[in-house]
Amino acid sequence: MRVRILFVFLSSLLISCGTEKAKQEEKVNPKPIVGTWQLIRGTLIEKGDTTVTDYTKNTSFIKVINDSHFAFLQHDLNKGKDSAVFVAGGGTYTLKDNTYTEYLEYCSARDWEGNNFNFTISIEGDTLVQRGIEKVEGTDINRENIEKYIKVKP
Repeated sequence: MRVRILFVFLSSLLISCGTEKAKQEEKVNPKPIVGTWQLIRGTLIEKGDTTVTDYTKNTSFIKVINDSHFAFLQHDLNKGKDSAVFVAGGGTYTLKDNTYTEYLEYCSARDWEGNNFNFTISIEGDTLVQRGIEKVEGTDINRENIEKYIKVKP
C-alpha cells in the first residue's frame, strides 16, 4: 500500500514538474507569431478577380496576437474626413506547425462572427504572410486572402 501511495505521489510530482518546465520554456521561447503585426499588403482573389490593397497609404491595419487570442483594428488615415473606416474583431486561435486558425468571436461586421478561418502562415525574420480561404456562411463571401505583415517593434 505504501508503495502505491509513494508511486502516485512521485508520478504527480514528475507530471507537475514537466508542466512547469513547459510553461517556463514557452516564456523563454514564445510562439513566433506572438506580437503586434502591421498589415502592409492584402491580396483578395474572388471569382477570378484579384484585388491588391496597399495598407501603407490611406489605411492602417494592425493585428495583435498573444498566446491564445488575436485582435485586429483597421481605420482610415484621413481621420474620417473623406470616408470614415473603422473595422475591429478578435477571438481565439490555434497554431499547429504552419496552420493558423482564427475563431472569430467579435467583429464589427457582425455576419463574420462565429466563423473559423484557416490559414497557412510563414514567418521569415520580421515578416508574416498568411494565406487562406475566407468563407462566410449566409453571405456570398468566398475568397482567397493573402496578407503580408511586418512585425511592429516595441
